[in-house]
Order: sequence, then C-alpha cells, then structure tokens
Amino acid sequence: MKISVRGHDLDFAQKVHIMGILNVTPDSFSDGGQFVSKGAIDRRAGEMLEAGVDIIDIGGESSRPFAKPVSLADELSRVLPAIEIIRRRSAIPISIDTTKAEVARQALDAGADIINDISACRFDPKMIELARLTDAPIIIMHMQGTPGDMQIRPTYKDVIQETIDFFRQRIDWLCRNGINRQQIIIDPGIGFGKTVEHNLNILKNLDKYQVLGCPVLLGHSRKSFIGKLLGNKVDLDNATAVISALCAAKMAAIVRVHAVKANRQAVELAQAILQA
Repeated sequence: MKISVRGHDLDFAQKVHIMGILNVTPDSFSDGGQFVSKGAIDRRAGEMLEAGVDIIDIGGESSRPFAKPVSLADELSRVLPAIEIIRRRSAIPISIDTTKAEVARQALDAGADIINDISACRFDPKMIELARLTDAPIIIMHMQGTPGDMQIRPTYKDVIQETIDFFRQRIDWLCRNGINRQQIIIDPGIGFGKTVEHNLNILKNLDKYQVLGCPVLLGHSRKSFIGKLLGNKVDLDNATAVISALCAAKMAAIVRVHAVKANRQAVELAQAILQA
C-alpha cells in the first residue's frame, strides 16, 4: 500500500514509516511545554531529521484525557510557525494534527501535506470538503467519546470488530463524499476511549485491520497503559520501541512516536528478521 504526498509516493510495502511527534502545546501528556519557542522547535526538528524521521506530525491542541479545547487563533499561532521552521529545513512530509478544518487549511497552505484528524471528520463538517478539494492524505482515528470524556468507563463487546465496523462506515462515508480511498490512513486510537485490555487486544490483533485495505498508523508512544502494565519507573521510550517492533510484525504502515531513533532502529531490526 502507498499514498501520494504532493506527487510523491510513500510506499508502506517497503518499510514501516516513522512519524515523529512535535507537540507545540503547553499541556500535552508527555512533552507539553517543551517545544513552544521557535528555537526549541527548530532544535527538535533537526534532531528528528538527523534520526531518520519519515513524517513529522505537528499538533497545537492537546488530545490527552480530559484536555480542554483551545481556540482557533491559539492553535494557529502554535502550528503555523512550526510548519514554517520545518519547511526552511526540509521538504519532509508534514502532517497537521487537528480537528479544525480552518487549522488544517492554513497548515496545508503553509506547507503541511497530510491531515491527521482524531475525530475522523466528525467534529468539523468542513474537514471532508477540505480533504476532497486538496486530495491531501487523511488519517482518521477511532475514539469512543471525546478527549474530555473518552476515558470514563470505555466499554466494548468486541473492541476489534467494533473499531473495524467504525472504520468501514467512515471510509464508505468519506468515499461517497469524494475522498480517494487510496489517500485514507486509519488509526485504531490506542488510549482514546480504551482500557489497558482494549489497547493490548488491538495491538495483538493489529493485522486484522488489513481487511479494510488502508494503511494502519499506531500512536502508542509513551501512553499511560505502558506504565500501568510495567510500573511508573519504566523507560517509556524503550517500551514504545518494543511495541513498534511488534507493530512491524503485525503489518503497521506508520508508527507515531516521540523517540525517533530508537523506534526507527527497532522497526528496521524487526523487518530485517521478518524478511530474512
């Protein structure tokens, strides 16, 4: 499977792609406040590029559990300078992590390439129109509820089948509204309205999402379920890399991570073993 980014293909049959996280927010769960100045953003971008990142994902609004929404103006003031800084350094694909169509539109105009919408185009009805008009690749995520309430007793009879059914419905709806199916990426939403057991079930059965015919992205980096399993003193980046290696064996297309180098090495080693 592959997607087209401004005329260039990202071929997921060749390798698992590393998406580096750049949260330009004061309150993200892991790195909030670390990358808000232009100097810090530039240094972080340089580190990720040197480590071999394939895509940089920029977010200006925290989606951690119980996070409060931010205004359009605040989100734009955070993400647009970050995109401009990266674009001065590199032509690397950039994804914009937002549920607001206007943020996505201005981000694409500033040089971003991919829309990453955790609401799967449910929060802003204009997002679907933007994706159709621009033909930008779009990442749609499964989330039970909203960031404000998603971790209040999430419940499923069968988390795998229910998330697959959700994606099937959303993909069909997107395609009926003019979106190219080959530009859709799916994200099962680790930690978004999921218990520890739900997360583990998704990771164990990740290959089952291949039935949908879309590249699969995993956003498991430093998530709280790891600490709940291994204790608060766990090295979250090492644990994340282990999961990324397992994701490579389960046919993931993209892993969205904080520690680019460790995760790149983990998936490259896993793929070398799998291909031997």
